[in-house]
Amino acid sequence: MTSSRFVITVIGGDKVGIVAGITSVMARFSVNIVDISQTTMQDLFTMIMLAENKDSDFDLSAFQKAMSDEGDRLGVEVKVQHEDAFRFMHRI
Repeated sequence: MTSSRFVITVIGGDKVGIVAGITSVMARFSVNIVDISQTTMQDLFTMIMLAENKDSDFDLSAFQKAMSDEGDRLGVEVKVQHEDAFRFMHRI
């Protein structure tokens, strides 16, 4: 897989360590943030990122599992979708 771009969404109750936990998994998989939006509304944390990995042997499934596991540990929902799938699902 070359220049794989994907959308990462994180939603849940706000608490210390969410960004650190999510980005540490991204660093382990050599995933770069292309664009990011994050906000906290009262006690609800939301973050959406466009990210990429340019490694030809990148394992998106393993990354999705690691991100989901980290979300479980942090008590937030984390979804990782390939950019094409995300755009297809959210087209008008």
